[in-house]
Amino acid sequence: MNNTKKVAGVAGIASMLWLGFAGAIAASQRRLVFNPTIKREVERPRSSGHRTRPIVLRADDGTKLSGWLMTPAVVGPHPGVIYFGGRSEEVSWVARDAGKLFPGMAVLAVNYRGYGDSQGDPAEQHMVDDGRMLFDWLSERGHVDPARIAIVGRSLGSGVAVQVAMQCAAHSVVLITPYDSILAIAKRRFRTMPIEYVLRHRFESVKYASALTAPTYVLRAAFDDIVPHSHTDLLVAKLGKLHKDEIVPDSDHLNIPYLEGTQTRIAEFLSSQFQQRRG
Repeated sequence: MNNTKKVAGVAGIASMLWLGFAGAIAASQRRLVFNPTIKREVERPRSSGHRTRPIVLRADDGTKLSGWLMTPAVVGPHPGVIYFGGRSEEVSWVARDAGKLFPGMAVLAVNYRGYGDSQGDPAEQHMVDDGRMLFDWLSERGHVDPARIAIVGRSLGSGVAVQVAMQCAAHSVVLITPYDSILAIAKRRFRTMPIEYVLRHRFESVKYASALTAPTYVLRAAFDDIVPHSHTDLLVAKLGKLHKDEIVPDSDHLNIPYLEGTQTRIAEFLSSQFQQRRG
């Protein structure tokens, strides 16, 4: 075999391996982007500052979504909050901590499709469509002021929060460890792969950021090896109305929402914003 044939053979094998790897990423991308957690983080979630009740809602296509509605004990109408969790997050803990995080606010925390007791399979478009449905549902509750509904999103959920907040004209927005796009993070991880051609769930928040005109509070982890600060920088630079961009001391990507410092910051920001009624 001459050198030309050897080179061609090696190139052919390399091409096959490369295509095989790309195909594997395409086939397993749902598992790469989502990590559905079924087991409840809190077995019997109950907010000390709210009436807490489990709810089951139907998405527009009939899929059952399960979560919790927390409402203040005093008579409303109250400002409202919708929470979107992270890649591996089951949201029962929000019901437990709602008294500290969202005092005096009606809170809706519903698990994504495939998470907790929610049916179906997770997908970006489903998450955004379901998020809009949740916003409409909460705004129609008699004890909630529809002009004062905030959106809070953590990590993967920040990408859901940005799109839902933009489309539903949210009053205020909190983004915890947000990113410019999942596509950009994936390209950083798989540098030699044409990831843009195979990744369907892109969560490109940076594309929508300039249209997000609600006051937006960004909270970063002090140590974050999941969402590098450079990816948050690119999003923050595009936000239509940045309120503050802050690092929570002693936090990392996993513990940040549970820390007292984080919860106090969010409660103070939302309470202050809700005093400023915007239509």
